[in-house]
Amino acid sequence: MRFVDRARRDRRTRHRAHRRHRSTPAGGRRVTGFAELLAESQVVICCGTGGVGKTTTSAATALAAATAGRRACVVTIDPAKRLADALGIGDLSNTPTVIDGPWDGTLAALMLDTESTFDEVVRRYAHDDAQADRILGNRFYKNISGTLSGTQDYMAVEKLSELSGSGDWDLIVVDTPPTRDALAFLEAPKLLTQLLDNPIYKVVTASNRGLIGVANRAAQGVLRQLARVVGAAVVDEAVAFFQAFQGMEDGFRDRAKSTLELLGDDRTSFVLVASPRSDTLDEARYFLDRIRAADLDASGVVVNRMLPGTGVDADRAAVIRAGLADTPGASAATALGDLAAAAADDEDRVTDLTERAPDAVLVRVPMLNDDVHDLDGLRRIADLLTADAQ
Repeated sequence: MRFVDRARRDRRTRHRAHRRHRSTPAGGRRVTGFAELLAESQVVICCGTGGVGKTTTSAATALAAATAGRRACVVTIDPAKRLADALGIGDLSNTPTVIDGPWDGTLAALMLDTESTFDEVVRRYAHDDAQADRILGNRFYKNISGTLSGTQDYMAVEKLSELSGSGDWDLIVVDTPPTRDALAFLEAPKLLTQLLDNPIYKVVTASNRGLIGVANRAAQGVLRQLARVVGAAVVDEAVAFFQAFQGMEDGFRDRAKSTLELLGDDRTSFVLVASPRSDTLDEARYFLDRIRAADLDASGVVVNRMLPGTGVDADRAAVIRAGLADTPGASAATALGDLAAAAADDEDRVTDLTERAPDAVLVRVPMLNDDVHDLDGLRRIADLLTADAQ
């Protein structure tokens, strides 16, 4: 049997008192709960490592907004079919699918298709169909459109920007790719502009612009060396790909600028999703440190799978156990004590996390008897997220 010492109990008592009076600044706003956070946000970005219920939390967040009368769309990158099943639809596509249900607003969901979104981006910024066709038909492009490092993050941000600009949605919830690097998603808008601003890109495309000189001769030398390693055909396709992008740079730069402004907008809220397990909390602390380094704050922290409180502290559990020793209730008393100690440990670990984000709205979602597999399950999570008492 584990006992919680008095210092730890005092620490939890102080934390609970602080939590009752805590409010969250989100871009200067003061919000007191998750429901208010949703009401005052136009974008909610759910971040965190994999396996903590982030996709379910994202979907339940959108459902909560739809229940409150808002037009909400959740963008997920989770390929698991269980989310579509939970939403009561066959499959999710790269465009919003509206889900019917007993809510006053609108609930929609889409599954990010990285390659399709990349194709849409190319067509959006190409000067004409011929330029778009040259890029989309290029074998080098086909090879990198779904595999280039950072592409998934970039396309998630592109989809967010597209949905936000459509005016069709009051709230967009983004289920970000599971990654330890919190800044990967935030830096994604710069991905293609950095590529197009790279000196190598400029040198490779120099000949297509009719430039000659030392730089171009140097480029030809580099390309010949590459051709010996990977083959001339591969190099030719890569050069053709970069040259086909000429003239689209300004469009990508403007888009990156507007998307970065959207991510930094007062109405964009970052919600960290975690669980009370030590390893996931380590990842969550790392995330908070990284996002703080980017001069951003987490507006909310959702901790899933919390053990339920017993209403009995460790000392009281020990008294109960002693009183029921050598009786039929002894095993139940032991189980109660173990549960109380485990729940206290969960609380201590979560307290340590939230002390790094003292102004964030904290939501504890208890461990449920079964996984979420239908709309009723999602509604239950949505109700837990927006309950007044946290």
